[in-house]
Amino acid sequence: MGRKPCCAKDQGLNRGAWSAKEDNILMNFVKVHGEGKWRDLPQRAGLKRCGKSCRLRWLNYLRPDIRRGNISLEEEELIIRLHKLLGNRWSLIAGRLPGRTDNEIKNYWNTKLRKKVQGHDHDIYDSSKQQDGTELKDNKGSTTPVSDIRGTGQPETQSVIRPKAMR
Repeated sequence: MGRKPCCAKDQGLNRGAWSAKEDNILMNFVKVHGEGKWRDLPQRAGLKRCGKSCRLRWLNYLRPDIRRGNISLEEEELIIRLHKLLGNRWSLIAGRLPGRTDNEIKNYWNTKLRKKVQGHDHDIYDSSKQQDGTELKDNKGSTTPVSDIRGTGQPETQSVIRPKAMR
């Protein structure tokens, strides 16, 4: 026994692209009544959409605090480091980038960054290289990992961010 569907498939709901009129209705409704109760929102607002569609439209496109496009170089580097640490946990990565959505980060990774990291540019992000691409050397001429920059002889341990218990 599960939850009943939020909308019947045969109700004549709009599917596909949202119109500007629908966007305005949704934005005005959320401004007046606030976020939440997404299952009831379409009927109360007069939209012929599913509640899930309204929620995703608001969260990924219409929220006023969302920053879209123009991902900076610093954000790219942070995405790459967090992806190396967390894997494909896009919501956790997006949580560290204010104003960015998990969907946008995932799409940016799959279209641009994955190719950059896997391709010929991957040595830029190597931990034994400085930002200008030159390797770090100690006074004896051997390379030193960035994590041992203090000269303690032991690599510094990195704290791993784990959102839940892992086996």
